[in-house]
Amino acid sequence: MSPSPSQANPARPAPIRVLVVEDDPVAADAHRMYVERVPGFSVVGVARTRGDAQRQLERTPADLLLLDLYLPDGHGLQLLRALRATGHTADVIAVTSARDLAVVREGVSLGVVQYVLKPFTFATLRDRLLRYAEFRASVGEASGQDEVDRALAALRAPQPAELPKGLTPATLQAVTDTLRAAADGISAAATAEAVGISRITARRYLEHLVDAGRAARAPQYGQVGRPELVYRWLTAG
Repeated sequence: MSPSPSQANPARPAPIRVLVVEDDPVAADAHRMYVERVPGFSVVGVARTRGDAQRQLERTPADLLLLDLYLPDGHGLQLLRALRATGHTADVIAVTSARDLAVVREGVSLGVVQYVLKPFTFATLRDRLLRYAEFRASVGEASGQDEVDRALAALRAPQPAELPKGLTPATLQAVTDTLRAAADGISAAATAEAVGISRITARRYLEHLVDAGRAARAPQYGQVGRPELVYRWLTAG
């Protein structure tokens, strides 16, 4: 018996609706384009001020705010407090250059589920969005502690292993973001240029990722000269 239309074409889940709140027009456009490149997400608006964000949310519901914390008419957490007071339950990914842990703690208490520090790459934001989508998909009645732990773990970036001497977490993250964004692979020289480090240093970080099982390398043969090693990201996590 042939399947019914509803069985043959099951409904896809609705996209996660995102409101981008960012006062800088160039950054706002970039953030909007970044979000729209991630499957399962849809931008419902771009707000440049706290007041604009509140007005837009009154007209168009959003599931997630991509929220800059420094707005021309108030702090982003002031906006969030006002939204919570009026019953808005949207989750928040905070986008900021602030590294004040007191702000981070307050944000968590108000529903900030992730922080993205400026400047960041598309790969960094994509990772945060996909982790949020995984968390959101797991929300429901938990059968036990393990399911609660798994849901919360989806929001957390994996803890890095102890790094070899001379490597730093910040540079490793920058190299990782660059590598993950290079769909066709990338050389140490191109990585060095993108991150702003020497080629030798870039190769050390890339080789560390290979040794950790997160990347693979293969020679790429050109028309003349020795082959160049090209590195590719292996895992989606």
